[in-house]
Amino acid sequence: MLTRRDFLQVTAAAATILGGAPFHTVAAQQKITQEKLLEFTSVGQVTLLNFTDCHAQLMPLYFREPSMNFGVGLDHGLPPHITGKNMLNHFGLKVGTPEAYAFSSHDHVALSNTYGKIGGMAHMATLIKNIRSERSDNTLLIDCGDTWQGSYSSLQSRGDDMVEVMNAMGVDLMTAHWEFTYGADRVKELINKLKFPFLAANVTDTEWEEPVFKDIVFFERGGVKIGVIGQAFPYTPIANPRYMVPNWSFGIQEDKIRTSIKKARDGGAELVVLASHNGFDVDRKLASRVDGIDVILTGHTHDAIPGVIKVKDTLLIATGSHGKFLGRLDLEVRNKKIVNYNYKLIPIFSDAIKPDPKINNIIKKVRAPYEKTLNTVLGKTESHLYRRGNFNGTFDDLINQAIMEERDTQISLSPGFRWGATLLPGQNIRVEDIYSQTAITYPAVYRNEMTGKNLKDILEDVGDNLFNPDPYYQQGGDMVRVGGMGYQIEVGQAIGSRISNMTLLETGEKIEPTKTYIVGGWASINEATKGPAIYDVVSNYVNRKKSITIKENTDIKIKGM
Repeated sequence: MLTRRDFLQVTAAAATILGGAPFHTVAAQQKITQEKLLEFTSVGQVTLLNFTDCHAQLMPLYFREPSMNFGVGLDHGLPPHITGKNMLNHFGLKVGTPEAYAFSSHDHVALSNTYGKIGGMAHMATLIKNIRSERSDNTLLIDCGDTWQGSYSSLQSRGDDMVEVMNAMGVDLMTAHWEFTYGADRVKELINKLKFPFLAANVTDTEWEEPVFKDIVFFERGGVKIGVIGQAFPYTPIANPRYMVPNWSFGIQEDKIRTSIKKARDGGAELVVLASHNGFDVDRKLASRVDGIDVILTGHTHDAIPGVIKVKDTLLIATGSHGKFLGRLDLEVRNKKIVNYNYKLIPIFSDAIKPDPKINNIIKKVRAPYEKTLNTVLGKTESHLYRRGNFNGTFDDLINQAIMEERDTQISLSPGFRWGATLLPGQNIRVEDIYSQTAITYPAVYRNEMTGKNLKDILEDVGDNLFNPDPYYQQGGDMVRVGGMGYQIEVGQAIGSRISNMTLLETGEKIEPTKTYIVGGWASINEATKGPAIYDVVSNYVNRKKSITIKENTDIKIKGM
């Protein structure tokens, strides 16, 4: 929970984005500059720079934050489970301001047209270079993973494009999740190309139970010795195909983290940092149970929280996704304790930032072989297409429509991934846009028979992953998206009792447990899955329809929140 001090720091940082101008004045002038984005009151000896979950997005884009992000159990009503206007009110941010655009979904289309695209690695690199220039030998740049996957160019190059860009940006270390979906051999190949450490303390060999990767690396910044521990996504072999990493085990592994903390302290670390891909709620619980971590840089759940969340003596930082933000945390360390800090989550307003020439040229080079394909126009959207939300997103609805029509199914299932850029009404839908939603290494779209019971079991299982009151039983992501079927979910119930009133939309008939239905879906973790690739299925559908309109999805009824 935010302390009063944390809250004041948040609001001060938000004001700093626009030079401390009054909100009503800011809203009127709607002016953002690179200089004002970089304004910051430095403290202490160490500056941690952090980004996470960029999902291979090299170029500026639009990205809508979720309008719905339920928290359960002890996390109910706490950041990041506050969205829209409520989120703005919680952090003292005014509607219509650049902060509102960056941190909430409220009025996203209008504010997108006002403030433009966000992100872009060359634009982030400019901010990093400026901060490094200011802080000299004090900075440490940490990537918390989900970097190599999520775009056409990363899929085609199998991560090479992102490795080249990250090397050039001077990343100091990284951990991982979706990186593992290139397979164990390819992960090792790419690690060998890195100019910085790849850390994953919680990954061990299944035969000998020996570490597969480094658990910790030491740095000295501003005269402070820092031990950084890496934590890969604990549920990789469950959420993604096991056959891609058949000989590696994962897990939260509290005891291994404690061992690494001791190793760090015994090695002289005055500051211990966990670069984590656990997900925010998991890390909040971890911080309450594991002592000795000074800072957790948390990824996986794509949360953009404009302030520090403090749990006991641990500072938690969440820096969003898609290259949209750069987190800056300045720390004053005395006698192995943080005695003062200042934090700012900097939105990367790309129209206001001059892209770094070196990184910009590298991005142009790695994208050049694919540029013609990337910019091929398939159709146009008349609707606001986005993914984030606990139960549905309009881009997911488009994917489900494509599956049902192209694969001739009654029902479709689409995974609740949180990655994928946003399109505004009136924008062209290009090949690049389709791949930003679908670029995975196991893309087959199956067409199977399932009973009503099978369908309920799937919804119940995913629902428990999302809404189990114990964060250690949550795997992140959102609810499986459903096409052709409506249902009711009672969030507060136990597994097996959350889902009811399942209805086949085509006929209005109740889904019967023993009756069989034709179901299409993608991202199956079964190695034997057959079918056309999801990006081809959606591309063909959009190319055939040309104009895309997605109606508001009212087929899911939510109780208990």
